[in-house]
Amino acid sequence: MASSGDNARVKGMTIVKPVIFGNVSHYFGKKRESDGHTHGWTVFLRPFKNEDMSSYVKKVHFKLHESYANPLRVVTKPPYEVNESGWGEFEIQIKIFFMDQAERPVTFYHLLKLFQTESALASGKKQLVSEFYDEIIFQDPTQMMHQCLLSARQLPPIKHESDWAEIEQRTTASIGGARQKIGKEISELHEKLKVCKDAIHQMKAEIAKLEQQDQESQDPTTAPAVLQ
Repeated sequence: MASSGDNARVKGMTIVKPVIFGNVSHYFGKKRESDGHTHGWTVFLRPFKNEDMSSYVKKVHFKLHESYANPLRVVTKPPYEVNESGWGEFEIQIKIFFMDQAERPVTFYHLLKLFQTESALASGKKQLVSEFYDEIIFQDPTQMMHQCLLSARQLPPIKHESDWAEIEQRTTASIGGARQKIGKEISELHEKLKVCKDAIHQMKAEIAKLEQQDQESQDPTTAPAVLQ
């Protein structure tokens, strides 16, 4: 049983644990006669960095489609993954439970991907990869959880399915390009706004001038004197 000190929060402490979740799949080549399945697949949760998640992860629930026998798969130790086969795509719920029950579970949702794009098929790719990067953020963790997070054992370097360094570089370049484009559009809009404001100011001045002329034309005291 955890002591009251274990449940105390470490105020001002933030620990980020980056993770990768998703699935890989491969086509059998034809529909399997025994069950009609066309693809084998693996859904997974992995650490982004080379560390042992079991120091702070108690278990991971993978909730599959209801058509599967025992659709709620519970994995209590690495690797956190489920190997299955099927013929259709569906959403999988990945729910992570931590060593300290005082920390609320974290849930990810992943759409299982089975079918290659035409371009991928044409290139001869045998395996489909659909994985995503995310971060689990522990804000003010409990004393117990803080210790679990810091005690994660380092493992040999992990080879991910995707080249995340290249993805980061490409994404950063894309964001930089988008910022430049947005900055240019904002400058152009500011210029258009300035032109509109100048036009409105000039129009108001013209209206005021016309109103003044109209008042003067109707004011008898400003009418020219008539010689007797």
